[in-house]
Amino acid sequence: MASFNAFIRKSPDARLASFLNAKGVHAPDDFDWRSEGRGTALVNDINGLIAKLPEGSQDQVKAELDHLASLATPQTMTAAEQICSAQRIDLEALQGIQDVLLMLAIDHPKILERVAVQASLMQRTGGKQWSAFQFDDDGKPWALGDDTARAGFVADAIAILELPEHRKREADWYTSIRVHPITGEETEILQATIYVEASAESELTFGPSEGLERQIVQRVLEVGIACNAKERIVEICARGGKKIRDKYASSFSKHFAPQSAPPIETPRRDVLLANLRSHPSFPTEPADRIAKVEVSSLEFYSVGGGFARFEHRGDDETIYQFLERQFGGQSPIHVAGWTITGATLRIMQTPEDGKRPKTLTVTLRSPNTTTIPNKTEAERQFVVALLDRWKLIAPPPEPFDVIEAA
Repeated sequence: MASFNAFIRKSPDARLASFLNAKGVHAPDDFDWRSEGRGTALVNDINGLIAKLPEGSQDQVKAELDHLASLATPQTMTAAEQICSAQRIDLEALQGIQDVLLMLAIDHPKILERVAVQASLMQRTGGKQWSAFQFDDDGKPWALGDDTARAGFVADAIAILELPEHRKREADWYTSIRVHPITGEETEILQATIYVEASAESELTFGPSEGLERQIVQRVLEVGIACNAKERIVEICARGGKKIRDKYASSFSKHFAPQSAPPIETPRRDVLLANLRSHPSFPTEPADRIAKVEVSSLEFYSVGGGFARFEHRGDDETIYQFLERQFGGQSPIHVAGWTITGATLRIMQTPEDGKRPKTLTVTLRSPNTTTIPNKTEAERQFVVALLDRWKLIAPPPEPFDVIEAA
């Protein structure tokens, strides 16, 4: 666990004093918050104030400061911006992540828990216990606000975890706002954290008699989902393997999108669209049975706020040759200030004996959307392997354990 010493040194005076006061730690009027440039002396002085509390209260305050210190990362700041923006909590005037965490701990403890879960989910995005599922853009609505659908999904989560029905459970549904890192476009995301009472564990502790005793600790499991209704993508973070996450996706489809075809799992890794600025070679192998690969569309964003999309297909001319012919040196591929934000690839395979030729269409959008709709699992893995080979998606993140709270 992170030490709270550095957290204290970086925290604004007034906010830190307000937090400590709320926890029963009262500094005298002449307390020097700037002692030795907010160094070791300040930490020692605050520890001295905490030491005046009863022993149980001391541990509680220190544990909470340790928890806040462990959250003081740039990723948590992004999570706070996403969650607080949707809750109309203004962070503009605050002085960094320490100020934000202390404010939330004092005024919005429930929001602080959401921010912690969101930061954890972001850290696991693309990892071994995370999956994203893409629905077809069929225009059919999702029943995300339906209480019956929500209750059914939570009940399924208990069954998927293979826990008895009597286990306590709680679902926290809320919205967050994701901001596109290039265009600044905001997208509302419906999120849910399902807390489930897991099997109890036994551990040693010092009991009331001051001797060692066995204490039963009831663990809590967390399942996180994030629903992007605009792009029709559902992200699931849960312990267990791929088959478990497939079950959650099937349950989501059954309760929230019963009119739509089941979703397909897709990668959620950063796309490397800058590698499409010049016509790539798309290396293939004989076993791929690929006759041709073409970039059929490119989407651009200008620093001035403009968007442009170009689509071109044909055997006689590539989209790159088309842009060159139409715009010459003023093509958005060449002119500074234009960024590629999306592209569509058409992968044309040679036909197998007695079968019709097949074309796999893949759309990439920054920062991390890879749509592979209506594909079988084998085709999905094939396309992802190609994108890896062509360096159009970033490597997967380092393995990280799933969210699990004590």
